[in-house]
Amino acid sequence: MKIRMLKESEQPPWDLLLLADPSRDLVSGYVDKGLCYVMESENGEKIGVIVMVPVSIHTIEVMNLAVDEFHQCRGLGTILLKHGIQTAAEKGYKTVEIGTGNSSISQLALYQKVGFRITGIDHDFFIRNYEEPIFENGIQCRDMIRLSMSL
Repeated sequence: MKIRMLKESEQPPWDLLLLADPSRDLVSGYVDKGLCYVMESENGEKIGVIVMVPVSIHTIEVMNLAVDEFHQCRGLGTILLKHGIQTAAEKGYKTVEIGTGNSSISQLALYQKVGFRITGIDHDFFIRNYEEPIFENGIQCRDMIRLSMSL
C-alpha cells in the first residue's frame, strides 16, 4: 500500500468520495479546495481517499475519508486517518476537525480510538443538506457529530 497526494491533472476518485458523502454537489464544493490523498494497492488501484480542507490558519478539517468496500475492516481507514493527522501536524496545523453522522457508529468509534473528542452536534445537518434521507445501521442520519483533536 502507498498513500500519495492526488495530482492536479488527475480526476478525483469519485467512486470512493461518494462512499463517504453521497452528495456529488457537496463533494465538488470541497474536493478542489483541500489536500486530497489516495491510498493505492500494490497494483496501483485506488482503494482509499482522504480529503482535508483548511478551516483557518491553525485548523484543518477532514471532509472525506473512505476505503472501498472490498478493503474495509482491515485497518486501512485508520492508516489513512493517521496519515492525515501526521500531514496536518507537519504542515503546522494545531487542530484537526472531523464530522460524521449520528448513525455512523463505526466511524464514531474509529475517530475516538484515534484520539478525536466530541465537541458538538449540528442538529438536522443531514436533513438540511441532503435531498434524500440517509439511513445507516437502521438509524436515520439526521445530526452531524463534530469531533476534534489537538496536535
